[in-house]
Amino acid sequence: MKRIVLSLVLVASVLTACKGEKKEKVEAKEAVKVEVNVAERNNVDTSVSVLNWAGSKPGGAHNGTIALKSGGLLIEEGKLTSGEFVIDMTSIVNLDIPADKKGNAKLVGHLTSADFFDVATYPTSSFVITSVKEVEGKLAVTGNLQIKDVTKSITIPATISTENGVTVFTSETFNVDRADFNVKYGSKSFFDDLQDKFIDDIMTFSFVVKTKA
Repeated sequence: MKRIVLSLVLVASVLTACKGEKKEKVEAKEAVKVEVNVAERNNVDTSVSVLNWAGSKPGGAHNGTIALKSGGLLIEEGKLTSGEFVIDMTSIVNLDIPADKKGNAKLVGHLTSADFFDVATYPTSSFVITSVKEVEGKLAVTGNLQIKDVTKSITIPATISTENGVTVFTSETFNVDRADFNVKYGSKSFFDDLQDKFIDDIMTFSFVVKTKA
């Protein structure tokens, strides 16, 4: 019998690359058409649903979290078949600068501004799973990643487990090129005269998708 399990938590590991180290990014392809049953997205544990992010620039790095607004996982006969994760971009938090410091609010304000994620115009991002394959004991999860007005298909490695009625989907960290999604500020992909004032195009994410008990 079909068992629909809905929920999601996006949790990420922070990767700070050494100077000169090249970060391998996930390949961003044309988005895949998929029908999403919105009615199935009704069991997300948003109190523990989170996306962790990390970004870097010459001489420094930042990391933080973004809350999940909603999302769902579809499990059939113990296997993940589809899912949808909705990210609340209005909830961006920075963790490496103390919350009471002026620099914290300044950084968050910049990330949410039109320079970066333009949260006023695009209050949510999403990841919609389009296919799942098993590869060497792990899942190769392909899905449409939407950031701002761009949607691209990416594939990420992940695992899934169930204990005490709670299913947890956990991805490995993966690198996304923000330039692929029109996040232009400080990007060498768009500007030639930045010298050492650039910000790395690569941002690091990972997912942990947890269902309610």
